[in-house]
Amino acid sequence: MFGIPGKQAVTMTARAATQISKLMNQKGHKGLRIGVKKGGCAGMEYTMDYADEINPHDEMVEQDGARVMIAPMAQMFLFGTEIDYEVSLLESGFKFNNPNVTEACGCGESIKFKDVEELSAEQTVNGAPKLV
Repeated sequence: MFGIPGKQAVTMTARAATQISKLMNQKGHKGLRIGVKKGGCAGMEYTMDYADEINPHDEMVEQDGARVMIAPMAQMFLFGTEIDYEVSLLESGFKFNNPNVTEACGCGESIKFKDVEELSAEQTVNGAPKLV
């Protein structure tokens, strides 16, 4: 799958890891599976679902008792993303700080990514994974 040896595909803040651990433990889920799908006014949306089974093709990231699986088709788009969990007076939820996003709609629910060729070029040097 897409990745750089020795570098996690995504990272989680302490708040996100705590919240994901809570969600996993509530009903015995194996973790949360994140991905992207077509939709929204900017073209793409993040997805997040409970994972009750670990797909061998998923990229798995574990941190502080939290486990996130990245669907294979989303790995290139999510590489380098930091997952945070924010709480405010009016709402609470996960926030994706993704360096691959070029545009987002006003509500923040819909995003647009760099094109695949640009993402591939940024992550490789002369066809080999770029080590950061």
